[in-house]
Amino acid sequence: MDPVPLRRYVAASAVALAPSFVALLVLYWSGLLAARPMLLAMAGIAVVTVWLVQRYLGSLARFARFVGELSDEREPVMPRLSFAPATEELATAAALLSAGWRRQRASIDNLAASAQAIVDGLPDPLVAVDRQRRIVRTNLAARQILGAAAAERDLSTVFRQPQLLAAIDGLLETADGNFTGPDQTAVEFVLPGPPELDVIAHLRRLPRAAADGSLALVVLHDTTALRRAERMRADFVANASHELKTPIAGLAGFIETLRGPARDDTAARERFLGIMAEQAERMRRLVDDLLMLSRIEQHEHARPAAAVDIERVLRGVLDLLQLKAGGRKVALDLAVTPGLPPAVGDHDELTIVFQNLVDNAVKYAKPNTMVRVTARPMSEDRVAVAVADEGDGIPAAHLPRLTERFYRVDAARSRQLGGTGLGLAIVKHVVNRHRGRLDIQSTPGKGSTFTVTLPAAV
Repeated sequence: MDPVPLRRYVAASAVALAPSFVALLVLYWSGLLAARPMLLAMAGIAVVTVWLVQRYLGSLARFARFVGELSDEREPVMPRLSFAPATEELATAAALLSAGWRRQRASIDNLAASAQAIVDGLPDPLVAVDRQRRIVRTNLAARQILGAAAAERDLSTVFRQPQLLAAIDGLLETADGNFTGPDQTAVEFVLPGPPELDVIAHLRRLPRAAADGSLALVVLHDTTALRRAERMRADFVANASHELKTPIAGLAGFIETLRGPARDDTAARERFLGIMAEQAERMRRLVDDLLMLSRIEQHEHARPAAAVDIERVLRGVLDLLQLKAGGRKVALDLAVTPGLPPAVGDHDELTIVFQNLVDNAVKYAKPNTMVRVTARPMSEDRVAVAVADEGDGIPAAHLPRLTERFYRVDAARSRQLGGTGLGLAIVKHVVNRHRGRLDIQSTPGKGSTFTVTLPAAV
């Protein structure tokens, strides 16, 4: 028997007994019923009524618990309510209603899940905001940029572009309950990095607010590759024309000399041909580096996701440069912390990074010194690789510009050693693509240390 509160039990019993007791009292006052029979009748009626009330209230309590369990989306067993037939019918109707609601709820949930799956499948980031400019819904591409914590926050907390916020406010602006601005617009801006992303935001206001409160949609279209392709074409023309001008002029002069005054001079011809071969090789290296840099910049916004064994990369680089280092009387030393986790990245591009850094260290190291390469965990989710030489060092004024294209501390020495001025620019862009960091420390007269920090695959 389900427990019934005493107050309710007493009140129900009093209500049920009142008509009988009143009738018995009227009969007593009219002289039709003696006191003793009246009291016996009252006692008998009270016992039967109390028992019936107790059963009835117990049925009502079971019905209430049954309805409560239905509201909690459980499936309870239908109770027996023989002392309250109407309540039993209500319980049956409630059970049917609850089953229909659960089917409807499952259908709605499936529809919402399908809609979210479709939205998540869109390649462009999508953000839905409500009338107060709060973020209501995002797709997978948007969460990769903004993070999962962006929901229910004001759009200004994740986008700090005044032109975008002003455009959203224009879409949502109302007067006398009606929207006053256009229902769609587009805004161009740059998302800060690294790497920076050129973006066109397409904004559209919905005809009416959706069930989740969404009223305006923001779709971000990444135009970084297009913009960079345009810039690369312009940069390639400017840089190539500047850097190729000298070797081309030299080749033209030597060819003219060989076709004229030195036509029959065997010694001069051999010397000039050697210089021409050097200039042609320099141009080849320059074009190769420019093409490599352009290719890396084109995909800089796309982060690699493979796990790379850093020790394997470094040993391959040192094996490749061992002969060159021996020719310059420079020793190569590799120290890797045991249990070093792999890095998140692209094996070939990281090989290019460390090949450039070690090659530079070998070029500028003093004879009979050592180039030390160390790899160690930086934190729980970062890996650091440092390349240190014992060269002449770099003055502090030059450090901020070392990764610029064609920037050289000593242009003549760089060209003499076969440098194109693009190696550190390539390193910078590859590190940016890997969401890493390049730090440079140098002491004039003692040497330099280039440290690359990369995300670890944990």
